[in-house]
Parts: sequence; structure tokens; C-alpha cells
Amino acid sequence: MEYDDDIYRAPDRVTYKLIQEYIEDKYNFKVHTAYIAEVKRSLGLPMYDAPNAVEELKYPYKPAPEFKVEAIKDALRHFNVI
Repeated sequence: MEYDDDIYRAPDRVTYKLIQEYIEDKYNFKVHTAYIAEVKRSLGLPMYDAPNAVEELKYPYKPAPEFKVEAIKDALRHFNVI
């Protein structure tokens, strides 16, 4: 018999989608991937180059609200990234 279903396993790679789902389940609001990238950048975590990155933004950049930054940091702690 295997009991793997009873044990929580951290995923091999923590994706933005996993972080978004965790925050939506726990805090009942959604976060944009740009906010996740902003927090990861501020913490000095490794980032991957986006294949769809643009040279110039169409709209001015708005920094993430503090409550969303804290939720993202909580999600990163939950997945043992920080």
C-alpha cells in the first residue's frame, strides 16, 4: 500500500499559477503575475526571461499594494521559496 496521498509534497517547481491559486484560496483575492515578479525581484530571487517581454510598456507601471505584497511573501514562504 502507498500512503502518498496522505502526505503533502511541495511541487518541484513553484509556478506563478500555484502562487496565484494559493493566494486566491487563502485570501480570496487575485494577484497579477507582474506583482509576483515585482516581489521576487525585490527579494533577489532567480527570475526567468519572459519570451513575450516588450521593450516599452503601453501603460504606466503601478506598484503592488502592500497587502498583496504580504500575501505573495506568505505564499513564497508556504512553498519554501524564502
